Amino acid sequence: MTSWAERVASSCDEVRAECRWRAPRSFDATGPSGTLTDSGQRVVSFASNDYLGLASHPAVIDAARQALTRWGAGAGASRLVTGSRPVHHELERALADAAGCERAVVFPTGYSTNLGVLTTFGQSGVRICSDERNHASIIDGARLAQAEVAVYPHLDMDALDAALASAPGPAMVVSDTVFSMDGDVAPVAAMAELCRRHGALLVLDEAHGVLGPDPGLDLAGVEALRVGTLSKALGSLGGYVAGPAPFIELVENRARSYIFTTAPTPADSAAALAALAIVHSSEGDALRSRLRRYVDMVAPGHPSPIVPVVLGSEEAALHAAEALLAQGLWVPAIRPPTVAPGTARLRITLSAGHDQTDVTRLAEALGRLPRLPRVASPVHT
Repeated sequence: MTSWAERVASSCDEVRAECRWRAPRSFDATGPSGTLTDSGQRVVSFASNDYLGLASHPAVIDAARQALTRWGAGAGASRLVTGSRPVHHELERALADAAGCERAVVFPTGYSTNLGVLTTFGQSGVRICSDERNHASIIDGARLAQAEVAVYPHLDMDALDAALASAPGPAMVVSDTVFSMDGDVAPVAAMAELCRRHGALLVLDEAHGVLGPDPGLDLAGVEALRVGTLSKALGSLGGYVAGPAPFIELVENRARSYIFTTAPTPADSAAALAALAIVHSSEGDALRSRLRRYVDMVAPGHPSPIVPVVLGSEEAALHAAEALLAQGLWVPAIRPPTVAPGTARLRITLSAGHDQTDVTRLAEALGRLPRLPRVASPVHT
């Protein structure tokens, strides 16, 4: 009989043989520039989701510091026990207002938000229609739900229409608005129209939608939930879902990833609240304009700050990442199972927090990589 130690060793060997072995690296940084502590190398990261650079904004840091002083480091319990603090409710009101919804509820992470939403509404007898390139949190939420799951080809609205038309009972459609590995955008208006026609619930994950699309105008007459994150453009940690008040109240009473977990820290929530105010100000407009300019420097016209360079094999992606790292540009290789076999890539993410000279260096370094294919074409809708 094989021991567990032997089984684990064999599995580790398999991952290494496939060039898919990964390990976290210690990065001592505030913002995009910092030091890889294992080597002492100074690098600029082009892999962060801090799209507007707000994680190191003085007002965001100060809000977290004040909350830490007032309420301590942790909430101490789940939201429905004694874990709710005034800042949680203030943040939820601000998020609902920003989304144009009646209510919002905050979760500790965006991942747990999708698990909670999909298991709450994906009851037995429901069909969940999910884009094949949705984020892992959506995939896992659909797996945990009691509903039947119909995965449709990426952005294929005809296939989605057919899946909705053949649903034996209630249906829901779930999709990223900006896809995390390709940086392309979903046809929100078309999905909303299909949900109107078929009476389906629409769930949109807007985690990466810092440059749009804004689905607000497309959702008139549609029963919809808007999932978002505090961990990316808002520079903090957490997730939320906004929608009609009864829907959110049902989430609070049925979502196990909300009920049975400790509340988000007050400091994280206060930081997100301060960041949200910046996003909806003239400073936020300026940061988005700066980010848009940086995207166009690397991939003119690309719709999001996620710019994929698909290289195919794991070896090619690793080689390209190492060549960039030698120049102080940290763009980790993305390999299966994060992406499909044969589509290993560099996944460049840009931030308003970058310095323009570093973005210029990146664009020039990409041009010097041997036999580099052109940046993967975005899907325009």
